[in-house]
Amino acid sequence: MGEAADMRSSTQNPAESFGQIMPGQDPYGALYIHVPFCKQRCLYCDFTTQAIDHESPELRAYTDNMILAIRRAGRTGLLGSLRTVYIGGGTPSFLGQKYLTELLYTLSLSMHLTEDVECTLEANPDSLDERLVRDLWALGVNRLSIGVQSFNDDELQALGRIHSAQQARDAIAAAKERFTNLSLDLMCGIPKQTLESFRASLEEAIALGVSHVSVYPLTIEDGTPFEAKVQSGELADTDPDFQADCMELAAEVLEAAGMQRYEVASYARPGFECRHNIAYWTGVPYLGLGEGAVSMAQNANERVRFSAGGEVLDHLNASEMLAEDLMLGMRMTQGIGPELVSAARTTFARFDDVCGELVERKLARWEGERFVPTTRGWLCGNELFGAFLDL
Repeated sequence: MGEAADMRSSTQNPAESFGQIMPGQDPYGALYIHVPFCKQRCLYCDFTTQAIDHESPELRAYTDNMILAIRRAGRTGLLGSLRTVYIGGGTPSFLGQKYLTELLYTLSLSMHLTEDVECTLEANPDSLDERLVRDLWALGVNRLSIGVQSFNDDELQALGRIHSAQQARDAIAAAKERFTNLSLDLMCGIPKQTLESFRASLEEAIALGVSHVSVYPLTIEDGTPFEAKVQSGELADTDPDFQADCMELAAEVLEAAGMQRYEVASYARPGFECRHNIAYWTGVPYLGLGEGAVSMAQNANERVRFSAGGEVLDHLNASEMLAEDLMLGMRMTQGIGPELVSAARTTFARFDDVCGELVERKLARWEGERFVPTTRGWLCGNELFGAFLDL
């Protein structure tokens, strides 16, 4: 649980109406499928997911509904232009071999699930073994994202994770039998964590030979057990300065090992960047299926996000779309390219003034005709991203 989390939202039946078909709609380029089940909810988690027994009939019912939703999306032509698929959660690997086989087989019949389509599945170490790895690979999954969070058992226990550091190592070893495109999530700002222990987790990720690492600061979300612990005084709130130190350390260690930072929280060996997440950040329309999934449809004049049941979550006009694209562009190392810069200058009278202020505050800089974020800008992300949304 980490990448692609921004497509999860309100609760809906996965077989309900897709809701929004717009005149002149751009084709969907990305598909997100949500699996809202876990063996145990982590103490920090606020995603749409629930802890249930592995024998629960809910798994059968949800899989059947998802199969119907995928078939319907295929019949209505919504899956014909997909370049990426992301199966997230929750814990998709918790579904197990039988239900994942049915789900992926349906997907392969409903779209062109070729080698050119990046197909990612999120997995937790406790539910990933060699047999499941072989089956996932055979059914068209070509990228795994493993929720490790830390290679320190005390930190894992503090987060409420149910796997051990050794289970994480074993899961990565099993995944490497088939997968070269292998990502893992690490978290910083964990209770009991130090810079030394965070460095050790980074170095272990490198030593294990993964191709992609995402690093996320811990956030205390409303309604989570962590929030209750903070409010009662049992747990200290997160320390932004420590988290900033960790993010700078991640850049130092991972880049020295040959990984390139291509997004504020993501590092990859060349050629292993997550194409699905890049689709989000570059305005590619995406379809979300399943409880808690969100879709984004757009044409030249408007952009709409809606739940799986069709409820409109936000509606942007052309200038609001452009402001959002500028903000999302600044999440990435490449920043805002000449085409977006030209459009922004035409649309927003204050665009150059805002860029000048960001340069003066060392939050961004010009590289030729491209406007790109600095490391300081990423560390002060609310200020950097908000400057463009405020346009």
